[in-house]
Amino acid sequence: MIPTNLDPHFLEFIVQSVPYGIFTVDQAGRITFFNQAAEQITGRKAEKAIGQPCHKVFQTELCNTQCPLQESVRTGLSVRDREVSIRTAQGEQRAVAVSTAALRDDSGRVIGGVEMFRDLRQVEVLRKRLNQQWKLGDIVSKNVKMQAILKQLPLLAQSPTTVLVEGASGTGKELIARAIHELSPRAKKPFVAVNCGALPDSLLESELFGYVRGAFTDARKDKPGRFQRANGGTIFLDEIGELSLSMQVKLLRVLQEREFEPLGASHSVRVDVRVVTATNKNLKELMWAGRFRDDLYYRLNVIRVELPPLAQRRDDIPLLVSHFIEQFNAVFGKHIRGLSGEAMASLLRAPFLGNVRELENAIEHAFVLCQGHEIRAEHLPSHLQDTPPGGMQPGPVTTRDFSYPPHGETQEPSDPLQQAEKTALVQALEASGNNRTQAAKRLGISRNTLWRKMKKLGIS
Repeated sequence: MIPTNLDPHFLEFIVQSVPYGIFTVDQAGRITFFNQAAEQITGRKAEKAIGQPCHKVFQTELCNTQCPLQESVRTGLSVRDREVSIRTAQGEQRAVAVSTAALRDDSGRVIGGVEMFRDLRQVEVLRKRLNQQWKLGDIVSKNVKMQAILKQLPLLAQSPTTVLVEGASGTGKELIARAIHELSPRAKKPFVAVNCGALPDSLLESELFGYVRGAFTDARKDKPGRFQRANGGTIFLDEIGELSLSMQVKLLRVLQEREFEPLGASHSVRVDVRVVTATNKNLKELMWAGRFRDDLYYRLNVIRVELPPLAQRRDDIPLLVSHFIEQFNAVFGKHIRGLSGEAMASLLRAPFLGNVRELENAIEHAFVLCQGHEIRAEHLPSHLQDTPPGGMQPGPVTTRDFSYPPHGETQEPSDPLQQAEKTALVQALEASGNNRTQAAKRLGISRNTLWRKMKKLGIS
């Protein structure tokens, strides 16, 4: 508390000396005070800001919808450290964290509001540096299992050995193959990807091995196949489990002899190619069923990389979301800063049967619908909005791993994601004076949803 008998000039000296931007508004929202730090952060002089409506000075995505300062003036409640993006006088988007409170006269009547905001540019730099620690090429992960895989990739890359990448659809098998290629001595040579399940045998053979003029009716000139185009580099054979038995024999010869015959040719072609294969099927089960050759299986399964599904690496979801937001900001020309607490909570609970690819598509969907600087739950695909806890039980993930505590329990959640959600709810309730309607509005969810979460997380 600042003493009421403090000299006004000394009080202004204190306010002008702090490194945080501070300004005040009257009940109409016009700026009445603007300190030096506010000038430096916004690039606007105090004399030009004073008297202006604050929304014209800051131009944030919340100005016309959920302005925290207007909220404080209207309700008398304080707002703490809400991240927003302002537009500086130079037109630059700048991240700041704002805290607001109502200004009252001696009788306690609200006469305006005060806002303090701090520049988050250094925080953004540190956040990007931290994120870079979890990146290898286009692969982003801090999950323990994924980190163990990423540490092996430089060693695998230096070897010419065939690699088999196993994982469900959408887990990033081609990204692993590209990383192996880019870390290898072959990095400056071609990387050629082939989806073995996308073409019938007749077309796949000519696509892989090429053909010579006259091999069939439309073959008017020689055409090199994918193996020839990848010579000196890496060929990635995706969905290898879809190959027919006859194509498996031809692929086995390439792996053993490093040579093949183009369609219609009377001679063999030798190639120097690193082979990386991938499958979303269990090749050993296919082998036992007689649908995959055992000699090819053992030739491919020299080094195996098994990618976990996204449901087993939920700690990567916030990191992946940040990565995709950065990518799509460049593609769409937008300045979206992140997700609301409710939107992130929905993603953390989702089953993600489509794995990382489904998450990427969800963020792209949100970019199309989001007109502000924050993705909210309603911007996500409908099947991911307010996902019920029962949606968190795909595959090997158990209810015990990701479910809420039973109704009535009050202990702290053991899952850090649940703990983060509980903390967000408690903070919103405290900031709203335990008014559930205001807290729900602050979180961007319905009052019933808030009440349901409170019960499941044991918040009284």
